[in-house]
Amino acid sequence: MPFKPQQLPIWMNELDVPLEDASSEPVDVRTIWVSDVHLGSKGARADELAEFLKIYNCDTLFLVGDIIDGWRMRKKIYWPQAHTNVIRRILTRAKRGTKVIYITGNHDDMLRRYSGIEFGNVFLTDEYIHTLKNGKKLWVIHGDQFDGVVQCHRWLAFLGDWAYETVLHFNRWFNHVRARLGFGYWSLSAYLKYKVKRAVNFISDFETAVAKSAIQKGVQGVVCGHIHHPEIREFEMGVTYYNCGDWVESLSALIEDQDGELHLVRWARSEQTNSEPLNS
Repeated sequence: MPFKPQQLPIWMNELDVPLEDASSEPVDVRTIWVSDVHLGSKGARADELAEFLKIYNCDTLFLVGDIIDGWRMRKKIYWPQAHTNVIRRILTRAKRGTKVIYITGNHDDMLRRYSGIEFGNVFLTDEYIHTLKNGKKLWVIHGDQFDGVVQCHRWLAFLGDWAYETVLHFNRWFNHVRARLGFGYWSLSAYLKYKVKRAVNFISDFETAVAKSAIQKGVQGVVCGHIHHPEIREFEMGVTYYNCGDWVESLSALIEDQDGELHLVRWARSEQTNSEPLNS
């Protein structure tokens, strides 16, 4: 079945695909970008991602870094069946002809030593230039190279990772109580991203730095992840910034349809009745 945005409900400039309304008939698209899945951590929403990959057929699947959380697994091995199911779904797509391009990130940086390796229909690399159907070129990177904390103060990055995991742990218990009381899902980390001025400034500065580097690359757009903040932002400098978000809280992905148009889609939580807008 072809990808038709108008058939799906609109949610704040994005396409919202509720689990209970998802069609069993596969949707054919040209390209999919997913980022920051963090398999190996308790925050990963593996079941939802497996369902998403079941619904959508694509010619090319980009895994835009931090698919496996090596940082978390160094401390404690956590790998339930749902995480294996995601890997199987990806490999099944590759077996059936989908080109899978794995962009390395900072949480799976142990794979960077193998950058350039291709096995089967899976290609491992640190960056990639993708050409849309309309001929425009997109630079695909994870984005951690534009995060000064990750690059210059690695210990602080680990501290931030611990703090984020702690917030997610609190969020799980908090929303368990909210669900029992009949309330919908509420994200503390998303609230902090939108309300704390320093966090908002960091996101804006990150997007600008990535876009400026994309111009130097001679491309018309850049796709990244890393900051768990799905966004499509056009810059006056003639380049478009795309962030495909994450599969921990946003449950979002970037899709190129068969006509070459790009859409930011959000896979809604089955228990979620309302949420903070992703674009504000």
